[in-house]
Amino acid sequence: MRATLRWAHSDLRTHRGEALFLVLATVGIVLSLLLATALFGYATNPWQRVFEQTRGAHVWLHTARSAQVGKLAGLDGVESEAGPYATESTTLISHGTRAAVELRATPQHLTIGRPLLVSGRWLDPTTPDGVVLESHLARALLAEPGDTLTLLGTTRTITVLGIADSAEPRYDPEEQPGLVWAPPSVVGTPNGQVIGLRLTNPDDTDYAVQRAVTALGAGAIGEVATWQQARAEAQGDNRLLGQVLALFGLGALIAAGLAVHGAITTRIRGHLRDISILKAIGFTPDQVVRVFLLQHIAYALLGAVTAAALTRSLGSGLPGRLGNAIALWQGLPGHAVALIAIPAGAVLFIAATTGLAAWRAGRVPPVPMPLPSFRAGVTTRQSTGRLSAPARHALGLRVPPALVLGWHTAFARRTRSLTTIARLALPLLLIVVAMSAWTTISRFHSDPGRIGLPAALTVHADAGLDDRQTRALLARDPQVAAAYPGVEVAALVPGQTATIALRGFGTDQDPYPYALAEGHPARGTDEAVAGQGLLDLLDAHVGDWVRMTVGNQPQILHIVGRSIETENAGRVISTSLDTLRENDPRLTPTLYQVRLHPGTDVHEAARRLTTAGAGRLDVHTVTNPADGLSPLRGVAAGVIAVLALIGLVELLTAIGGTVREGERDLLALKAIGLSPRQITAVTVTATGCTALAAVLAATALGAPLAHWLINTQGSSSGIGAGIAQGPPLVLLFLFGTAAVAGAAALSAVPATRAARRRLADTLSAAA
Repeated sequence: MRATLRWAHSDLRTHRGEALFLVLATVGIVLSLLLATALFGYATNPWQRVFEQTRGAHVWLHTARSAQVGKLAGLDGVESEAGPYATESTTLISHGTRAAVELRATPQHLTIGRPLLVSGRWLDPTTPDGVVLESHLARALLAEPGDTLTLLGTTRTITVLGIADSAEPRYDPEEQPGLVWAPPSVVGTPNGQVIGLRLTNPDDTDYAVQRAVTALGAGAIGEVATWQQARAEAQGDNRLLGQVLALFGLGALIAAGLAVHGAITTRIRGHLRDISILKAIGFTPDQVVRVFLLQHIAYALLGAVTAAALTRSLGSGLPGRLGNAIALWQGLPGHAVALIAIPAGAVLFIAATTGLAAWRAGRVPPVPMPLPSFRAGVTTRQSTGRLSAPARHALGLRVPPALVLGWHTAFARRTRSLTTIARLALPLLLIVVAMSAWTTISRFHSDPGRIGLPAALTVHADAGLDDRQTRALLARDPQVAAAYPGVEVAALVPGQTATIALRGFGTDQDPYPYALAEGHPARGTDEAVAGQGLLDLLDAHVGDWVRMTVGNQPQILHIVGRSIETENAGRVISTSLDTLRENDPRLTPTLYQVRLHPGTDVHEAARRLTTAGAGRLDVHTVTNPADGLSPLRGVAAGVIAVLALIGLVELLTAIGGTVREGERDLLALKAIGLSPRQITAVTVTATGCTALAAVLAATALGAPLAHWLINTQGSSSGIGAGIAQGPPLVLLFLFGTAAVAGAAALSAVPATRAARRRLADTLSAAA
């Protein structure tokens, strides 16, 4: 055992840089996997916790006041009901900020859907104008308990008693009104009602919605909100961040395992004599295997423990949602198990790949000889062999011998060369994927029109302004390029199992510039474009006709294109306002999508329009989904750094193997008249050719893989395929050039040392 430790210590001193890189790579890999686990927990558990603690309803039905909701009590699968509660749609004003809200007449005691108070107190009969705000709405209004809010267009005011979390769909200024729990006396002019259904089997939600709509009649249903939609909105971008981290973490783990395997295999070929001496002095094959195995397990264990300790002690201090995710994750029941299981799994995987290579070390005979390779059970010796015909032809054309011999050295041993290229290409491929993700997010910011967000502002006008006056008011602003009138309503899909968003934006003379991934714009009568989420929901395709119901009025549209839709999980069908007016001539615009000139400050334009409207315009900036993905850039940068470390380890391994194999040919190269500088150039060229082949393979495979992964994620989220953007060719060229030049530069120093060795030192070199 003492001899084993001394040999391991000596080997560590010889390969300190390689050991450091392996430890750092393991730290990065395990950190990525732990952060991915924390983000998954952060995405799912908060909403699930609120839903369980509030005994949330699985379905919320918004109906007309005349709907006979008592019929729902006897439906199969309905465990209990919440409500009905009278509702009033209005707008609240606080600190100069407006928000569309739903005032819900709420009793003092709730058994289903009672929100969790974050601050303040619940409804109090002693404060008849007191209300409780949903937490996202409160943040948008900058409201706190004790504040007084004004109802737009009236002199009525309400007092904020508390702020609470709810498992219902959260406030969104463009899609979802905020929820306000209020005493019945505050809901003075109700225009609807809402009832919640708690089901015995949540998986039967679609069936329950269908039966409820059938019982009440499609004309009585205004909107349907299910627990799946609320959960998907709550998870938002956190789940995507977790998936990205998990993907790159697992990919980096595989790359690290292969790098360790390659490093040990190469070192075995370079230390055949040392291993033979160990066996000659009494080491058994098992002891030789343990030397390599325990040494690399120690590296992996050190890196894994370091990553776990950093996550445990410093993780909650990270900025933004990563820190919040880790802080929440550390309070979950399974946190301790995951904190142990994930590093342990990474160490076991590295140990498994190490064991395969270490097993070969145990097979080295006591008499030093080249290590055989097995193919189909037959032992063959790999050799560089004669120069290939192209190499001989290149020499005949007076190509420098160093370049020809370097090329020959890189690719002469086909199996070994392909294996080395594959191991080096894997981390480079993942870097290309990470750069593609970075470029796609940057495209979201720089060109939102290409992802379905041509408008920068959404404007709602008061009842005192008609369409002509509103458009004239918007047109007077010099930075407004176009203002598209529109309307958005909830529509029941065929089968009456869910509601979708039906939009009519723009007119036939001034069509709205939808971003299309396939098909053509909606120009003709009854033509429309739909998001991927709606196509998946209806199992429809471009070219199909679909029927939906708005109140009691059916609407039949012809889908002629698929648009990129970032809102409402892609469950959107869009046409022109004129098309909707053909079905309902009394329809008037309820909002305006405002497109600004390039380079305009969006927030400044919103303030200017609000001032020009003199309190008659409600202006909101359009939310860019890339804002929620900003942490992904930091993730991509960290992943690239980890993968670069792994690639560096693999590159050092390849350089070491090339230098050791070149020692056997040193006498021959000097005998044919090559100078030390030319011999150095042979090794540098061989390394550069290997790196170039790996870069070309990584780029050729990584770019289409990145497109497929990003578009697949877009399709699964409802946005749809067509959002992927590869890195610019200039960036890929610089990336490849840096990789090849860096590899050549790294190989120059060891190649120079090897070329200047004494001739006597090369006589004992092992192949």
